[in-house]
Amino acid sequence: MSKVEAFLSFEEEQEIVNAILEAEKNTSGEIRVHIEASAKIDHFSRAQQVFHFLKMDNTKDENGVLIYVAVEDKKFVIYGDKGIDKAVPRGFWDNTKEVISKRFKEGDFKQGIIEGVLKAGKELEAHFPWNHNDTNELSDAISKG
Repeated sequence: MSKVEAFLSFEEEQEIVNAILEAEKNTSGEIRVHIEASAKIDHFSRAQQVFHFLKMDNTKDENGVLIYVAVEDKKFVIYGDKGIDKAVPRGFWDNTKEVISKRFKEGDFKQGIIEGVLKAGKELEAHFPWNHNDTNELSDAISKG
C-alpha cells in the first residue's frame, strides 16, 4: 500500500468529503482536496498544476480553492483561484494555514484537513456567499496523484 493510500482510511476520507459539503453550504466557493506522495517541483507550482488539471480554474466566479497535500514531503499548500485573490485581503489564508499546520504537527492529518476545509468555507462565505442559483461546479471527492 502506498503512503498516499495509507494516509487516510476510507472512513476518514468520507469525513473530509462531508466537511467539504458542509463548508460549501454557505458559500459559492468550491473546495477540493488533493493528496499525493510527493512533488517533483516546488509545492506551490505543483498545487497550481493540480488546480489546472482538476479544472478548478473553470468555475463561473473563479472561486475554487485547492488544499494540496504532499504526504512524504510533509508539505501542504492552499491555492485559491484569481477571483478569490481579487476579492480578499493579503494574508487571507493565514488563519486556515495555521489551523491545518497545528493539527499536522500533532499528527492528526484528517482533523487538520477537516478543520482547514471548514475554516476555508467560513472565510469564503463573507466574500462569496451562497445564493439559490448556485450549483456545485466541482466534485467534492478527494483526488489523489
